[in-house]
Formats: sequence, C-alpha cells, structure tokens
Amino acid sequence: MTSSSGHGARYRAIALDLAAKIRAGHYAPGEALPAQRELSAAYGVTLMTLRQALRQLSDDGLIVQRPGRGTFVAPPHLAYQLGSLQSFADDLAKQGHEVRTIVLARSIRRASARIAAQLRIPPGETALRLERLREFAGRPAIHQVSWVRRPHAEDIQDRDFTGVSLYAALADTGVAVARAAETIRPGRLAPPEAQHLKEPAGNAVFVSDRITYTLDATAIVADRATILGSMMEIRTERAVTGLSLRWGAAG
Repeated sequence: MTSSSGHGARYRAIALDLAAKIRAGHYAPGEALPAQRELSAAYGVTLMTLRQALRQLSDDGLIVQRPGRGTFVAPPHLAYQLGSLQSFADDLAKQGHEVRTIVLARSIRRASARIAAQLRIPPGETALRLERLREFAGRPAIHQVSWVRRPHAEDIQDRDFTGVSLYAALADTGVAVARAAETIRPGRLAPPEAQHLKEPAGNAVFVSDRITYTLDATAIVADRATILGSMMEIRTERAVTGLSLRWGAAG
C-alpha cells in the first residue's frame, strides 16, 4: 500500500515539475522534450513511472506524443467563443491573444452560385471578395474568405484590413450587424488552403460557414473560415437563458 502510494506521488510530482517548466517557457511550444530514457534517468524513476507522468501531461493538454517521433510541447490553443458576435480578430484579441492578419487578396468579382444564394443576390451579381490569413504565435491558424454584398462592398474595399476588422469597417459606414447564423463542421484541408496554412492537404480542420445579417435582416457578409484544429479549440457556456445549441449530422 505504501509502495503504491509513493509511486503515485512520484509520477504526480514529475508531472507537476514538467508542467511548471512548460508554463515557464523552459520548453517552448512545439519543442521536443528530452527522450523518455533521459527523463527517467534525470528524475531517478522507471520508464513506467515517467510514462504515467507524461500521460497526465497529455490529458492536461500540455504535451503531444507522436509515435516514432517523440514527445512535444503542445502548441498554444486559441479559443473560439461561440456565444459572441464578433470578428475572429476581435474575439481573439479580447482574450488577450496577439493575432496578425494578412490580406491575401481583395477584388470585386462575380459571386458563385453558393455565395449568391447565401447573400440572397441574383446569380452572377458582383460582390467584394476578401481573402485573409490569421497568424497566432507566429504560425498560420485560420484561412478566411469573406464576401460582402454591394453597395457596402465599394464603401469598404480600400480599408486596411490588417488592423481593422470587417465588422468595424462596416460599422464605420453606418452598417450595424445584428446577428449571424454559423455552422461549424469537421473537414479536410484542401490544397489551396493547405499552401497558405503550411499544413499537409488532407489534415483535419474545422470549417466555419457564417452568414451575417443587418438589423433589417439583410444578409450582408458570407464568410468561410478554415481553422486548424491543432491551433484552436471551440468553447461555449450553456445557461438556461444563454446560448442555445442544436446538434445535427454533418452533411
């Protein structure tokens, strides 16, 4: 009994020590930890005890174990709050994260059939297509394509979207957004987005499709964001009078 209790205390102490070093930056996000044999020798424990400590760190989301490659410090995770009506950049900045926005392309062009249906505009009508990349902790995390219907498209097409959110730009022209309908589903990283996000095509991602409406129920923005699951997690809080979630099968 004493032996079992001592063993449990030992692996927990190792887990706490490694967690403290990770949080203090001794081991940086994405960095490999020393080999298991090296760590077990340093702590003076068996491999079995060390592996229990690593399992605890993995359960806590601090490390990622990759078979055949080693143990790595988990990358920092952005939290995408479902209960707020804000842009990605505003939402993440509010949480204290520094997010860099890169404008990849912008142009007034014909909307596809899918976008025209989402914006409720005639097929073939033009809209502003704004393509952006969001970087966090020096790594690409989100690829985003937003379509803005006319006449508001012309009002904001020349704004500096590296420092101004799309919602803020619209607000500056007197357009207030009232609500948004959003669907988030699992997907696979397509080659064009993979190039921008610097991840292999086919990797698992979140795909967010959001349609934003004005006070008079006009669909003003149709937005698709491809979100790296390795960089972000989705959180929400439920309350009797709060956010309502409805589950459905992924189509």
